[in-house]
Amino acid sequence: MLACDFGNLKSEIDMVNNSKADWFHIDVMDGVFVPNISFGTPIMNVFKENAKKTLDVHLMISSPDDYLEKFSQLGADILTVHFEACPHLHRTVQKIKDLNLKAGVAINPHTPVSFLKSIIGDLDLVCIMSVNPGFGGQSFIKNTFNKVRELRNLINDHNSSAIIEVDGGVNSNNAKKLIECGANALVAGSFVFKSKNPSNTISELSSIIN
Repeated sequence: MLACDFGNLKSEIDMVNNSKADWFHIDVMDGVFVPNISFGTPIMNVFKENAKKTLDVHLMISSPDDYLEKFSQLGADILTVHFEACPHLHRTVQKIKDLNLKAGVAINPHTPVSFLKSIIGDLDLVCIMSVNPGFGGQSFIKNTFNKVRELRNLINDHNSSAIIEVDGGVNSNNAKKLIECGANALVAGSFVFKSKNPSNTISELSSIIN
């Protein structure tokens, strides 16, 4: 939703509600962990009041532990924190689960998949960043395909049920291959909201995935 028209947020939310999209993906940025600031509590309240689908909240912030309970209160169904922002990742994941939310961990393009080996069994979702986090509209990093394959093998080897989500630069040219490599969920921002007909674009992506 970072790429949507915030001047017409209610109508953009309604469009997604009525589309074939499965989730709302909400990027929260603090200007510290990433070089951009997105939105906080007031905007999250709008999503909580109007969204009729899963709220997948991606915390691109420093010290995420300080905000887990708040985002739970704001309606998050899935809370994803960054591996790189969590010095005590297992504790953070357990805090999310204690809030009865699904726990996700995101890894930046430079972070090896192998770093998740010791915690993969505790995760509900892994978000592979296919661009450097902080801004929408960036070009897809092709090494993502290899990371998705590696992560799929790691999940299978440890009998984990974690979903593989890919975030950044997703479009109709790479969506099918990402699914073939083992991804389950794709985040499409600019490709959807900058298109002439976002609802149709979502439908086209859905048909590729399914």
